[in-house]
Amino acid sequence: MIFVDTGAFVARYMARDEHHEDALVGFALLERDRVPAATSIHVLDETITLLARWAGGGFAAERARAIFASRALQVWRPTEDHEVEALQELERFADQGIGYTDALSFVLMRERDVAEAFTFDQHFQLAGFSLWPAGIS
Repeated sequence: MIFVDTGAFVARYMARDEHHEDALVGFALLERDRVPAATSIHVLDETITLLARWAGGGFAAERARAIFASRALQVWRPTEDHEVEALQELERFADQGIGYTDALSFVLMRERDVAEAFTFDQHFQLAGFSLWPAGIS
């Protein structure tokens, strides 16, 4: 299982993103190899918000519909306990500038024994996860 973070989604859809080509390669690998993938509703909230801000609400809604319709992607919805536990992660990494969505992602990934994240965010490595696929910047 691979956890897909906001940066991977945004880079996939925004050609001007510095990681666009790497994101396209990563999503192609997920599809080709039928790698199980998951994300959280909070990551999708972040993604849709950023896409709307940068490319418009229609663009964002169209991409969001495709993501929600995907049978290859699980969308995790945290419980209140997860949300509270994420505050501990936020405090733990307070000096690193980690946001709440990342902290919540760490909690969800640990609970489900997911060790790899499709992201360009080094905070995931700091929290003990591997970046996927190896070699992507």
